[in-house]
Amino acid sequence: MKRAASPIFVAAALAFGLPTVAAAQSWSDQPVDMSADHPQVASSYEDGGKYFTEDDVPTFNVAEDGTVDWLTFSGFRRYHSECHVCHGPDGEGSTYAPKIKNSAVNMGYYDFVDVVVNGRANGNSVMPHFGDNQNVMCYLDDIYVYLKARGMEAVPRGRPAKKEAKSDLIQETENACMG
Repeated sequence: MKRAASPIFVAAALAFGLPTVAAAQSWSDQPVDMSADHPQVASSYEDGGKYFTEDDVPTFNVAEDGTVDWLTFSGFRRYHSECHVCHGPDGEGSTYAPKIKNSAVNMGYYDFVDVVVNGRANGNSVMPHFGDNQNVMCYLDDIYVYLKARGMEAVPRGRPAKKEAKSDLIQETENACMG
């Protein structure tokens, strides 16, 4: 099976010159294409408890009974430990920073990673860089997948009630990243 690049590899590649977002756009205010076959969302394959689109981009998986994949559940936890202080609960925004639940869908994976790793300034709004924060970088796919699920309204606000078990591959990846 194919495997997407790790967040650390992607962060390093972005830091050394891959194209970045040319102009800061308000991705959070753009409507989301809610069709089930949206190219940023439709799950094509699973590898070790992680789900990917046919373009090898991490995505969410929600079973009919509401059980979420591990990354979506972990993303909820990590988002609320690192991101919600500025961006509000469940990616809904605050008076301090914009909602970002739509950004994970509208921006796409690599632009999202670029903004989180490198930060950006847009007028009076400043997103700090998190490229050296292990609590973000080791769980960047988790946060992205969770926000994608929120942006597509695949999961409601609040902690997901049911989750898949953490796979051995996800545990190994986490251990390797956290040291």
